[in-house]
Amino acid sequence: MKSLSRGEHNVPDSKARTEPTPSAFKDFFNRKLVEEMAHHLHRAWPGFDKKAFTAAALHNFSALELKQRAHQIAAALGARLPADVPKALRIVTGALRPLGPDGELHPDQGKGIAGWAILPFGEYVAANGLGHLKDSLATLRELTIRSTSEFAIRPFIARYPEETLRVLARWAKDKNAHVRRLVSEGTRPRLPWGMQLKAFVKDPAPILPLLELLRDDPSDYVRRSVANSINDIAKDHPELVAALASRWLKEASPERARLVRHACRTLIKAGHRPTLEALGYAPDAKVTLEKFALSPAALTFGNALTLKVRLVSTARTAQKIVLDYVVHHRKKSGSSAKVFKWKAFTLAPGETITLSRKHAIRPITTRVYYPGAHKVEVMANGKVLAEKRFTLEM
Repeated sequence: MKSLSRGEHNVPDSKARTEPTPSAFKDFFNRKLVEEMAHHLHRAWPGFDKKAFTAAALHNFSALELKQRAHQIAAALGARLPADVPKALRIVTGALRPLGPDGELHPDQGKGIAGWAILPFGEYVAANGLGHLKDSLATLRELTIRSTSEFAIRPFIARYPEETLRVLARWAKDKNAHVRRLVSEGTRPRLPWGMQLKAFVKDPAPILPLLELLRDDPSDYVRRSVANSINDIAKDHPELVAALASRWLKEASPERARLVRHACRTLIKAGHRPTLEALGYAPDAKVTLEKFALSPAALTFGNALTLKVRLVSTARTAQKIVLDYVVHHRKKSGSSAKVFKWKAFTLAPGETITLSRKHAIRPITTRVYYPGAHKVEVMANGKVLAEKRFTLEM
């Protein structure tokens, strides 16, 4: 559960394979997992009351959603672990699944706690460990190796920004990719599901040196986190990100160039001129849309739209094009627009390109669909070229 950002669960493959997918998202937390937590905590500290913890953690469990379940488990931990926080943190660490010689997670699930169980452990540390910065950060490092501490570390950053950022600067050079990723993910100004770091929303300057350290990280997993952090910053400081993109793209490796494009996705979709120019896209694409077909005109919910376009370059030189499309979803009142990435390519003078794409309209947890008229627009380099309408039938 490395990130819970809008359905993008960046779980490392080595961990994802150990956790079967439940029938409902909230059921990642279940009786079996709670009982395993109790077992390993008792193993680490024989004084841990397994029975009382399990009863409190599972109280009225079926009525609770995922975050509520995690919160209740964390509260049960707080009530049963020692009041001596450093001792409690040592028990937490002792209950974790061990690591191999190269820092990899031990494959035997029976050896200790990892995966989804880490979320309430992190919440426990955030709620109880603020008076013990050094011990708490050391515990969060161990937790993140086994899943994530991106939510739990944020209260420490808010209360002890200078001290925590110094630790994170060391972690940016850690041999473990999960620890390095925590540096960028934990400091994201607008992390979904996480506490907003308002100081960094206002001024992201303190975290930029950390992102500089990680921009060429050998792990794509880390680099994507860096991109997501910069995308957060772009929502409040577009000119800063445009300048950063221009600087980072000088003598950039293919990996860094991909990072920058992903980091600038919101600004590209918005047609932000300085960002488009930094990435080599002319803000006013010289293209003619010869064809835009959208079918079916009446779409039954659960099926897919088909988009087809034919573009012709009218430029005298080659030009880079980023093609997106916008779906204006009908809401209970009015509509909301969502931009979707389509394709980035280069068109030679006079060249024609034909593209098609499927777009499914089906149940998802992040959107409520309403029947009726919807609109789709095609954009090139942030400029709307044409629009079509369809009716959603439910």
